[in-house]
Amino acid sequence: MLVGVPKEIKDNEFRVGLIPATAQELKLRGHQVLVEAGAGVGAGLSDTEYAAAGAEIVGEATEVFERADLIVKVKEPLASERSQLRPGQILFTYLHLAADRTQTNELLACGVTAIAYETVTNAEGFLPLLMPMSEVAGRMAPQVGASALQKATGGRGVLLGGVPGVPPSDVLILGSGVVGSNAALIAVGMGASVTVAGKNLDQLRRISSDFGARVRTVFAARSAVEILCERADLVIGAVLVPGAAAPKLISANTVKRMKPGAVIVDVSIDQGGTAETSRPTSHSEPTYVSDNIVHYCVTNMPGAVARTSTFALSNVTAPFVLVLADKGYAHALTSDPYLRSGLNIHDGQVTHKAVADAFGMPYVPASEALKN
Repeated sequence: MLVGVPKEIKDNEFRVGLIPATAQELKLRGHQVLVEAGAGVGAGLSDTEYAAAGAEIVGEATEVFERADLIVKVKEPLASERSQLRPGQILFTYLHLAADRTQTNELLACGVTAIAYETVTNAEGFLPLLMPMSEVAGRMAPQVGASALQKATGGRGVLLGGVPGVPPSDVLILGSGVVGSNAALIAVGMGASVTVAGKNLDQLRRISSDFGARVRTVFAARSAVEILCERADLVIGAVLVPGAAAPKLISANTVKRMKPGAVIVDVSIDQGGTAETSRPTSHSEPTYVSDNIVHYCVTNMPGAVARTSTFALSNVTAPFVLVLADKGYAHALTSDPYLRSGLNIHDGQVTHKAVADAFGMPYVPASEALKN
């Protein structure tokens, strides 16, 4: 199989879909690898390293899309990339379709087989290809929140950890999964007063066991969330419903009642965001102020730490890339129910129920779609 790796073109996205070690393994298995020139530079990976691993370096992304059977990326394809996809081609990347009708429609129209990292599962029901980026984003959230709280960026002008004689900031984390627990780890380390609100009691018990009295845990009833948001200096949205749009836990009215200069870091923005006032931002313009509240809603947070993120992502995606190349998508997806759960679109059909439900589109189970 011919595996293609284009350079990411999303704003300030420096990650790359494939590292040289995986390219070398693909070559050893008899496959070809095309890498767009400069694709790995942002992650500290040179064209020379890819060439030494056996990859062919090509000058333009158009050649990658034209020739490759399997496209391996990091972020969802933008409009200029979607226009180059074709029937029978495999796209393997983060998609987050439930928050993006335009992308969904265009992937359906081009006939591509689109497999989303964020909906691939494992035997325990976890999301192994989403987990490393959730860990990165969770650990980044208190850092970017602390910066946004500074007066120069529109924040309240408070230090996250406080100082002797001045109390620390109140940090509320909505969501007790991978993002939430990693955010709590860093926020506690920075000296903040931390509360985690969630609806999964097993996750809340784990956080309570891990952090003890350093973190308060609260069941995320709507009334509790409203009160906690009004008290918080920093709110981190860390809620995930696999494959579906994120629930709006922070209403516009709640935002209006928050402390002026408080900050919302909405890590859930890839899936539409946790706050009704959230809208996607970029690393070039990461924040905006709405109702006196600073919003940080960057849709590719881990791209800011591209080298760490690229290797962390490759650790979990490489085995699936090798399987897709070795077996072809039909055999690979049919024989592996966990990889098959990542199939969102195939041959003009929506094959993930949460995506179909988000837009009221017809749903065809992946197992049925693959029979055609």
